[in-house]
Amino acid sequence: MSDKSHFQIRILARRVSAGQSVTQPHTFSTDSRADHAHLRIMSTTDLHMQIYPYDYCGDHATDATGLARTAALIAKGRAEARNTLLVDNGDFLQGTPMADFVAADHAKGRDTPHPMIAAMNVLGYDAGTLGNHEFNFGLDHLKWAISRADHPIVSANLIEIPDETSTQDTTVFDPYVILDREIIDGAGKSHPIKVGFLGLLPPQVTMWDRSHLAGKASTRDIMQTARKFVPQMKQHGADIIVLLCHTGIAGEDEYEGMENAAIPLAALEDVDALVTGHLHLLFPSPQFAQTPVVDSENGFIHGKPAVMAGSCGSHLGLIDLMLERTGDTWAVRKANVEVRPILERNPSGCARPLVESVDAIIAAVEHDHLGTLDFARRPIGQTDVPLHSYFSLLGTDRSMKLIADAQRDYVADAIAHSEHAHLPILSAVSPSKAGGRAGPENYTAMPVGILAIKNISDLYPFHDRVCAVRVSGAQLRAWLERTSAAFNQIAPNTDSTACDQTLRNPHAPAYFFDVIFGIDYQIDLSHPARFDGSGNEVNPTATRIRNLSYNGAPVSDDMEFVVVASDYRANGGGHFPGADGSTVIFDGPELIGDILARHIRTRGVPTTQTTPNWSFCPIGGTPVLFETSPKAKHHLDELSHLNVTGFAVGASGFGQIRLLL
Repeated sequence: MSDKSHFQIRILARRVSAGQSVTQPHTFSTDSRADHAHLRIMSTTDLHMQIYPYDYCGDHATDATGLARTAALIAKGRAEARNTLLVDNGDFLQGTPMADFVAADHAKGRDTPHPMIAAMNVLGYDAGTLGNHEFNFGLDHLKWAISRADHPIVSANLIEIPDETSTQDTTVFDPYVILDREIIDGAGKSHPIKVGFLGLLPPQVTMWDRSHLAGKASTRDIMQTARKFVPQMKQHGADIIVLLCHTGIAGEDEYEGMENAAIPLAALEDVDALVTGHLHLLFPSPQFAQTPVVDSENGFIHGKPAVMAGSCGSHLGLIDLMLERTGDTWAVRKANVEVRPILERNPSGCARPLVESVDAIIAAVEHDHLGTLDFARRPIGQTDVPLHSYFSLLGTDRSMKLIADAQRDYVADAIAHSEHAHLPILSAVSPSKAGGRAGPENYTAMPVGILAIKNISDLYPFHDRVCAVRVSGAQLRAWLERTSAAFNQIAPNTDSTACDQTLRNPHAPAYFFDVIFGIDYQIDLSHPARFDGSGNEVNPTATRIRNLSYNGAPVSDDMEFVVVASDYRANGGGHFPGADGSTVIFDGPELIGDILARHIRTRGVPTTQTTPNWSFCPIGGTPVLFETSPKAKHHLDELSHLNVTGFAVGASGFGQIRLLL
C-alpha cells in the first residue's frame, strides 16, 4: 500500500481547463494560523462504472461522464488545499457494459485488478464505502474486486453473523476506519490527527439483491448502526468523524428501515460531516430549498456540512473544514461546501467540458475499454424500426413494450403449470433512460439496423432479475396511483396568455414511472397525486386513475392479477403498493437483459407502432410542456394520439414539446 502518512497524493494531469490561471489556494488555507488547519475532503459518489469518457451503449465518446475527467478536478482540488482526503461513497461497480464485461472475465479466472479499483488506486483514494449496486454481481465478485484496493472500504450495517442484541454483530466488512495522518497548520507545523470514516448503506439492499445475499448477509437500520459506532469511533480517538453514507437527503423524521436517512444522521452528536449519495442529485442545490433543517444554499444539514456529488463522475464534492487544535484534539470551527462540475452547457444547451481527461486514468483502464468495445459490439439481431425512449412518459415507447413482452412471455412459460396459471398476466416496465437529472443525452436511441449487446445494455442497463407478484385489483389501482406521481398536478387553464405548466414532476425519477402492459387506463392530472416522488402517501384520498379495464371490462377491487416486474420492484424498490416482497410468487434466476436478448434473437422486434394502453384525461385543452431529447423532433409523428402544438430546444439542452391536454 502506498505511503499516506501525509495528506496529499499527487497525480499527473493535463491542464485543467483551457486558459486557466494559476491555481489559488482556498481561503481556509491562506487564513489559517498556528494550531488552525485547513482539511479538504473530496468525494465521488454513484460512479456506476463510468471511468473512460465513452458511452458504450451509444458507441461514442462523451464529455458528460467519467472518472477520468473528474480526476482533473481532484488534481485541482488537491492543489488548492494544504491537507486533503479523497473518498468514494459507493455504487461504483455496476452501470455500464464494462461492468458486465469484467464480471464475465472474472468468472473465467481474471487475475488483473478490476478497472474501477485500478483507477481509484491511481487517484490515491483514502477511504470508501459500498452502495446498493455493489452486490449486483454477487458477494464473491465484490470481495474479489475490492481485495486489490489500496484504500480501506468500510460498511457498518451489512452483517455476516447477526447478534440477537445487535451489540456483537459480525460485519461483512470493517464498519469504519480511523486514519492516522499528519496535518499541517497555518504556521507550517505538522501535527497528528485521526480522521474517522463510517460506512452506511440502504438496509433494503438485502431485498433488492436477495438472490445474492440470502443466507450470506443481512442488514441493520442505518440510524441504529450509526448510534452504535459513532461513540466507538470517538472512544478510539477519532478527532473528526465523517459519515460515508450511501443514502439520500429526504425525510426529516426518523423511522425504522429508512432508505434515505441523511437528515437524521446529521443530527447525531459527534458527527462532523456527511458525504451523501444514492439519489444522483446535487447538494448544495436549490432542489432542497424547501427541506426543513437543510441549508440548501451553503450545504448544511442540522448545521453539519454535507455534500452529494451527482453521479457517474459528473461532479466532485468538496467539504472544506477549518479545524482548531486544543491540546491534543481537533474540532471543526468553520466549514464550506461545494460541488464542481466537469462540464457546462452554453445557451443553446450544448455541453462544453470544463476539464480534460487525465492520461493516467485512461491508461489504467485502456485494456478493459478495448475489451468492452469488442464485447458490446457482438450482434444479437436487428430492428427495422428505430427504438428510442423520447416518449417513454407519453405512452409510445416500442422499447418498453419489447421488454414487457419478453418478461411476460418468460413468466407465462414458467408458471404455466402452477396454481397461478389461470390469472391474467400483466407486465410492468419503467423507463431506464429518460433525461432527467442525467441531462438531455440520457435517452435510448437506436436507428434501424443491427442490434448488439450494447443495445441490450441501452434498453435495460440494470442488473435485475425477473420476478412476478400476485396482486388484487385494489393493489393494482394503487400501484398505478403511485406511478402517476411522475406528473405534476395541472390546473385547468385555456387562457392563451397563461404560462404553460410543466408536465413532469422533477422529484419523481422516471424509473419510478411503471407502465403496466395488459390493461388500459387513464391518468387525470387535474387531481393531486396520492403519493409523492419517493412513494410516501401524502394525499390518502386522492385518485388519478380512471377507466381501469382488462379486456374491455372494468377492473374490480377483488380481481386478481399476476404482474411481472424486476426483482428490485417486486421486493419493495420504490415503495409500490402490492410490491413489498410479500406478494412474490415467482423469483426467476435469469436477468431481464438476458431474457430480452433471447427474445430478440428468437422473435425479433415488432415493426408496428405501439398503441398506447394509457392516456391522459382531457383537461379542456390546457397547455403543458414536456421535456425530452432535442432529437425527438424527428419522431413527432409518433405522437398522433396527442395534441402537439409546438417544439423548441431550451437553454438546458432539452427539447420541449408543447401539448394541449
